[in-house]
Amino acid sequence: MPLVPTASIVDAARAARVGAAAFNVIHLETAEALVTAAERTGIPLILQISENCIRYHGSLLPLTRATLALAEESTARIAVHLDHITDTELVHQGITAGVRSVMVDASALPYDQNVATTAALAAWCHERGAYVEAELGEVGGKDGVHAPGARTDPDEALAFVRATRVDALAVAVGSSHAMRERTAELDKDLIAELRTTLPVPLVLHGSSGVPDDELRRAIAAGMTKINISTHLVSVFTGSIRHTLASDPALVDSRKYVKPAREAVAQEATRLLEVLNTPVAAPDVQTAKATVRS
Repeated sequence: MPLVPTASIVDAARAARVGAAAFNVIHLETAEALVTAAERTGIPLILQISENCIRYHGSLLPLTRATLALAEESTARIAVHLDHITDTELVHQGITAGVRSVMVDASALPYDQNVATTAALAAWCHERGAYVEAELGEVGGKDGVHAPGARTDPDEALAFVRATRVDALAVAVGSSHAMRERTAELDKDLIAELRTTLPVPLVLHGSSGVPDDELRRAIAAGMTKINISTHLVSVFTGSIRHTLASDPALVDSRKYVKPAREAVAQEATRLLEVLNTPVAAPDVQTAKATVRS
């Protein structure tokens, strides 16, 4: 099936008040597992490749081309997205390679520089038909950046969206990156206010630390794109540890990577179903403003 635009997955999920699943690719085996989950459920999926992942592999093109090929050969509706990209050159490389969705991450910069950098890259990407997500401030968790108690201000977020013309915004509502326990409690009232205030979909980073029911409630309150990475990485690693402990003499990597790939496929299947199980929504009306008005 041809590559599906991120916008079509996110916009449909927002309208239906279900989650647009965005799961991170670490290497080919996780990409294969995630595509398998999308095929098993029939639920659309956004495959994400982060800048950290690109740095691990040494360059953008090999894994990105492989992920694009998996998406295009799949029977499922798959989009490919570049996640947390701080390097302008990587944005250019990815769009040139055929990716049509990117998170421009200038969140570590002072507000005015974040706006200027994000606006310039958003304009460049839009000229080439690419979807742009951004972040106002830092969601947290990596290298000790702000505490999980930090929150996005709705008025500042609206000003940021209008100034940058981005298509989606990652917001701070109580989650934190790289959490290994699923214990986070999100600020659903703030999510509802952001949903009402902003004319673009809301993105939840750090979703690995959020329990299933809390994710459902956040989606009902107005969250749309749900990013998950650390939890699925833990499933993969846990499976490998179990297999190697069960057979210390095992040397063929395919024999311990294959069950790990299947474990990720099973958990991704479950998560896709969790994110697409509607919950009664609070009385929140979608904002009528438009980004380009």
